[in-house]
Amino acid sequence: MKRVLFITAHRLGDAVISLAALSAMMARYPQAYFTIVCGPAVCDLFRYMPRCERLIVMEKGPYNQHWLALWRDVVRYRWEAVVDLRASLVSYGVWSRARYKVRGGRQKGLKLAQHARALGVQSAHYPTLWLGAQEQAYAATLLPDEGVWLALAITAGTEHKIWPAESFATFARQMQARGFRPLLVYGPGEREARLAAPVRALLPNVLDIGGGQYSLAQVAALIARCSLFVGGDSGLMHLAAALNVPTLGLFGPSYASQYAPSGRWAEVLLAPGPEGEGDMAALKVENVQHAALALYERARAQ
Repeated sequence: MKRVLFITAHRLGDAVISLAALSAMMARYPQAYFTIVCGPAVCDLFRYMPRCERLIVMEKGPYNQHWLALWRDVVRYRWEAVVDLRASLVSYGVWSRARYKVRGGRQKGLKLAQHARALGVQSAHYPTLWLGAQEQAYAATLLPDEGVWLALAITAGTEHKIWPAESFATFARQMQARGFRPLLVYGPGEREARLAAPVRALLPNVLDIGGGQYSLAQVAALIARCSLFVGGDSGLMHLAAALNVPTLGLFGPSYASQYAPSGRWAEVLLAPGPEGEGDMAALKVENVQHAALALYERARAQ
């Protein structure tokens, strides 16, 4: 049996981006079964992947001992290919017919295009995400079809990437007046709860699906039912784009040329200022609303 070892990221955004490389490898090795190595926060991304023989959830250990443990686990197999997006030494320590190693660091172009070049793929695939039937059925009960649902990602990896709470709240109210039903999305943990608190306080009656009350697989199924997604540069932004939800990414002090969302209906709106130095507070509500509505109408017309 042909096997491919695929070592991916532990953070949500990077892991979603890596799904494009995974799709390319699945097309290159259509008869192979895949072993996926990922962090615990993103394992749900691969739970329903076809031809996934094994999912190895790698917890970080002291002195990089997790890499040694991984090598001991995978060295016994003969691999058709090893794809290492973490640039570790593991790929060199196992038997494999082909090795694809992606090095980190800032480079020109989108990250998924960088992955494609490292894999020798002519054109970059979009990320592909697989949903579970149980999660989709549950999402349908929480977000019924009669709602035009608008997902608002109200946090980001760093605080200066977040659109101000007052702007989010004003935007949400204006979109409600147009018939949209907003819901708030953000990650689990105390830090995310703290960052989300100002928007939650301003929108107490808006549906809140953040804070870890749902699994990542459930959150993905819920976002997939939305008609529009608006938020800053975050893993949830990449997740929405991979689900082909019309996604508007708000970029300020991060690089859209490298981290823009990728999907059929994915666009970015840049805050005033040079790329990577934009001020999110200067991003006007009316501009976000105009871009979001235009994206929604374009997607709806198809």
